Amino acid sequence: MRARVERPQVVAHRGASETLAEHTLGAYLEALDAGAEGLECDVRLTSDGHLVCFHDRDLRRTGSRRGLVSTMELAELDELEFASWKNPWAELDDEAPDRDAGLDRMLTLRRLCEVVADHDRRIELAIETKHPTRYGALVEKRLVELLRHFGWHRPGGPARVMSFSWVALQRVQRMAPHVPVVMLIERARHWPVVAQVLEEGWILGPGIGQLTRHPGFAQRLARTDREIHVWTVNTDAQLELCRDLGVTAIITDRPAYMRQLLEG
Repeated sequence: MRARVERPQVVAHRGASETLAEHTLGAYLEALDAGAEGLECDVRLTSDGHLVCFHDRDLRRTGSRRGLVSTMELAELDELEFASWKNPWAELDDEAPDRDAGLDRMLTLRRLCEVVADHDRRIELAIETKHPTRYGALVEKRLVELLRHFGWHRPGGPARVMSFSWVALQRVQRMAPHVPVVMLIERARHWPVVAQVLEEGWILGPGIGQLTRHPGFAQRLARTDREIHVWTVNTDAQLELCRDLGVTAIITDRPAYMRQLLEG
């Protein structure tokens, strides 16, 4: 068992997504104000080749309309807002402060990278590529091109790439061998297969639910010599388990609360 870690890195899951709409610029700025040391995002490719921060393949849950992200151009998506689903009664609150509508639009990965690059302290960026997708390898190709634009393909850059797809991570490693990659693990029962295909230096990315429900799985991961980044850690007990397992990064909807627990 690896040593207990007192201070894992706090990574904001889709921004400060417990309080503000996920993947919006407002949610990420809130996370930075809360002291998050890293930001996590999912990325999808639009029909005109832009990487946008968005989890679902369709718009229904957070965009309040039908449509697939992959079949729409960025200009079409930019006409929508992605925050009203989080608080549908906001317009009825006469005491609510005025809000900049630009904080609730579709966020491009390029814009999020600019925020990270311009921040006054080091912020790490954990980028998950979603698969399957109609664009296949083009997603990773566009992603690596963007990382190269910011110089983040070099050793010591702030970005890492995550995926449930082993093939996607292989692509990233071929194109940008110095960019860290995280093999996300959806089910504990997948571990025997995953363990056979991991490349040297790959980080493990299990879900907190699987670690909680399968202590044996958690202990097997802790006995490896790999970094462990866990999603999505939101409670005191979950944080305590991660610290006991020697987890190096926690991805959380509640960055302010996790920082409070760690500093307290």
